[in-house]
Amino acid sequence: MAKSRHTVPGDFDLAMDELRIVARYAVWHAEDVLSVFERDVPDDPRPRAAIDAAWAFIKGANRSKLQRVTSLEAHRAARSAPSEAARLAARSAGDAASAAYLHPIAQASQVGHILRASANAARIGEIEAGGDPRIADALLERSRRRATPVLIDVLRRYPPLTGGSNHVARLMSTLDHSLRQTADRSAGHTAGSRAHALRRERKS
Repeated sequence: MAKSRHTVPGDFDLAMDELRIVARYAVWHAEDVLSVFERDVPDDPRPRAAIDAAWAFIKGANRSKLQRVTSLEAHRAARSAPSEAARLAARSAGDAASAAYLHPIAQASQVGHILRASANAARIGEIEAGGDPRIADALLERSRRRATPVLIDVLRRYPPLTGGSNHVARLMSTLDHSLRQTADRSAGHTAGSRAHALRRERKS
């Protein structure tokens, strides 16, 4: 992975390597559920193209029009998908591509760029299991374990989510709270240890 030191300024700084870690977290979840969309809409390549664009950025390419365009196209695919699960799967792909453009502004709405793909995956699992909420809980726990120290450090720069107007938003808020609790339990890591974690994660 390219070791760019370029940062995006705002209310705080975000390094490109940190954005790549956020995008990787989102794309893992998007890939988990892409088959749900492709099962329902086998001839629509737009969500897969968004995932490919996310991986290009993760592997070191500059963020570009490619991520923006494929993200928009994946969300357009979601709007015409025939089921809730397929819509959420396409949105996850779009979110993976747009994670490259997470904004360093202290607004809770930005947390969606980090966690919405994982919340979508949990909801899809619940739907596919006939509405069993235990599946969503198990998938959120898997997402919690997947979150790296750098991912959680980036998340904590934003205000926490509170509640949500729909089921996915509530799942996302639950995951947000859980990840912040994880960080609180391991509080005391220094700026030096965070830098070490970033170096380690961008090599993985």
